[in-house]
Amino acid sequence: MRVEQEDDEMRIILDGMGGDNAPAAVVEGAVLAMKEMPHEIVFVGQEEVIREELKKYKYNEAQVSIVDAREVISNDEAPVRAVRSKKDSSIVKGINMVKNGEGDIFISAGSTGALLSGGLFILGRIQGIDRPALACIYPIVGGRASLLVDAGANSECKPNNLLEFGIMGNLYMEKVIGRENPRVGLVNIGSESKKGSTLTKAAYELLEQSDMNFIGNVEAREVPKGACDVIVTDGFTGNVILKLTEGLAWNILQVIKRKFTDGVKAKLGAALLIDKLKSLKQEFDYSEYGGAPILGVKGPIVKMHGSSNANAVKNTILKGIPYVEENVVATIQNSVLEIEEITLSE
Repeated sequence: MRVEQEDDEMRIILDGMGGDNAPAAVVEGAVLAMKEMPHEIVFVGQEEVIREELKKYKYNEAQVSIVDAREVISNDEAPVRAVRSKKDSSIVKGINMVKNGEGDIFISAGSTGALLSGGLFILGRIQGIDRPALACIYPIVGGRASLLVDAGANSECKPNNLLEFGIMGNLYMEKVIGRENPRVGLVNIGSESKKGSTLTKAAYELLEQSDMNFIGNVEAREVPKGACDVIVTDGFTGNVILKLTEGLAWNILQVIKRKFTDGVKAKLGAALLIDKLKSLKQEFDYSEYGGAPILGVKGPIVKMHGSSNANAVKNTILKGIPYVEENVVATIQNSVLEIEEITLSE
């Protein structure tokens, strides 16, 4: 049953069945988030399973409602077929709720392909946007996090797609993250403007003509140093960068842990540095940064990491609020004219 809301409150639609740790981590994360916000959480999924998890916690029952969805889309299913055939799945029902105005944002740790397909088929693309993209927060050790666009939605791209990614990422970084005049960089094999493939050379020219703070090409080794605020690349390269960084960070942390537990002296040193080590781990921890919005569709959809824990769920919910409040979808729609003017002049 829907609870009457104040004008400034929103309904956050949460996929109760998506992800490796659902529904336990999803429910726990939602309860944690509700302690820090007034908004309503609407769980979509198998009602009896979600209610059983909710029994473990104390929470404001007026903030919670459940929409029953009997089907679940798994990661190994063909996304398009699953979205078309599983109408009673938590993903399809949740996205339809956003489309029908029954919710303000949909958040899921479920199948990326299904979320992308659902966003396209159910909500549709923003007019003028050729390819929606995944925008993922990229941690910078010792600095402010960057935004990686595209993080895996589009393996093959055209130059105007990279321009779109830059504009959408720029707006998200400004409106949601609160980064004023973000630096936009294009991933390339060299910093010179004439370096790279046919794709990156053409994309460079388009980005240079935009009114964004485009700083030019950025080499991969500069990305982890925080060379730019918005990292623009095709989805294939972006996904490789993201997963390579995750793997490298995990291995570094394991080496540090091993070194500091090897002998009595090392353990004493670790005890003295425990706060610094915890801080370093936190900077690498994806759960602190929330999920990845799917930019370019006509409604807010946020994809959480498949292995999201309760902390990741909580942070994704809280960081999804300004996505709605700042009306980023409409802002992107209004900015499409810039893309059209630049591409038509070519």
